[in-house]
Amino acid sequence: MKYLFAFLFLALCGPDAALIKKTPVTFIAKVTAVKDGDTYIVLANNKQTTIRLAHVDCPEKKQAYSQSAKQFASDLCFGKTVTVVSDGTTDRYKRLIAEIYVGKECVNKELVANGFAWHYKKYSTDKEYAKLEIKARKRQHGLWKDSAPIAPWEWRKQKRKKGN
Repeated sequence: MKYLFAFLFLALCGPDAALIKKTPVTFIAKVTAVKDGDTYIVLANNKQTTIRLAHVDCPEKKQAYSQSAKQFASDLCFGKTVTVVSDGTTDRYKRLIAEIYVGKECVNKELVANGFAWHYKKYSTDKEYAKLEIKARKRQHGLWKDSAPIAPWEWRKQKRKKGN
């Protein structure tokens, strides 16, 4: 009987009925912490929000260039008033996935353009980020100076296999 109800629900509401609609959000905040290259804490209306940068993946802590990415990000936005732009998506850690702007400068794009982040193609098909990464690689900016940089998702995978 419960399968009949599930079937009728999907048949009447369509396959998108189970999808949660996200509400786009844009707000002004102050960056109060840069946890690592792609994770920030911002304060807006006396409420802290943890932001995970959209479209990018920076080196993990203890990975080559992680401190450089964090320092570059801090220099760009720590203590500054920023605009946070998101489609409302959160990740499994309940961080808001967003782009952060200091004036008209996009922190996410600056990280990729300067070789401190990869375009995170698993979660982003944005062509501008792809172009920025290609340019940074060609110019050997940041982590692209390394002869064989390891992408953060590969580094995490290796760590899981080792049990660390």
